[in-house]
Amino acid sequence: MLNYTIRRILGMIPTLLLISVICFAVIKLQPGSFVDQYLEDPRFSKETVENITRQLGLNEPAWKQYLNWITGVVTRLDFGYSFASGAPVTSIIGERLGWTVFIAGLTLLLTWVIAVPLGIYTAFNRHGVPAQIANFLGYVGLAIPDFLAALLLVVLVRQLGGTNVGGLFSPDMIDAPWSLAKVLDLLAHLWIPVLAVGLEGVAGLMRQMRASTLDVLGQDYVRTAKAKGLPQGRVVWKHAVRNAINPLISLAGLSLPTLISGTIIISIVMSLPTIGPLLYDSLLNKDQYTAMTLLMLSAFLLLIGNLLSDLALAWADPRVRYS
Repeated sequence: MLNYTIRRILGMIPTLLLISVICFAVIKLQPGSFVDQYLEDPRFSKETVENITRQLGLNEPAWKQYLNWITGVVTRLDFGYSFASGAPVTSIIGERLGWTVFIAGLTLLLTWVIAVPLGIYTAFNRHGVPAQIANFLGYVGLAIPDFLAALLLVVLVRQLGGTNVGGLFSPDMIDAPWSLAKVLDLLAHLWIPVLAVGLEGVAGLMRQMRASTLDVLGQDYVRTAKAKGLPQGRVVWKHAVRNAINPLISLAGLSLPTLISGTIIISIVMSLPTIGPLLYDSLLNKDQYTAMTLLMLSAFLLLIGNLLSDLALAWADPRVRYS
């Protein structure tokens, strides 16, 4: 297993290099550049714009811009400077990365804690009224976009007289030291985006777990376990669920980059300091090094997520072995 892990990690290096080339090429294919906004501003002369272009290195060929950037990344872990803010890209992302990981992790935990038991219940009680209601709500969750669900929840909270909508803290708690009151205020603000983002994930994961469990229930070893008179709980957890959850483990790694880059709109709507709006702004403003770093971070999370999923699958299923 150790050799397999090392090989996978080493294999990520050329993969990330190829992804970086493709991302940089796509970004450079956009018409215009970051300095175009100065050309439309009468306060900036043509000479000033040319000086800014040289300072940012945008007058150099695209291949040289990429080579300078990737060399700095490999040799010094220097991901360049943000054109928009003039600060290092790592410092800008670092300010938002903590909150992004926290919100994404909380959403992922909520999704699995709710979806897996619901999927198991609806599989074993698929003809019952509660299961039919859960399936209907699952269809609704898949049909409603997360930002629309967030807006509906905001309207509902407003109608009920609530004020904890948008942002992470109330105005009087922003600069306050950490305390139980501040933590409760944070949770009071976070439940709307977490619920809105997790709604679609719960709906999709529940249906996947239900379909996988129904498939396992039709296997011979499950029917044999029932015929031998084993307790229902043992049949469910040791034989059915243990094998039905394997496909979900394989898909779990795909959710890491999705939770970061797939919540752009809801982060903008709810004024959340996450990476999503930063990626959107960098692509819109042609802030190429910020956009490149965020896209590479998303690709890195995808590769790491797939590796962790494979290792977790080998741990959960003794039949899976990597050589």
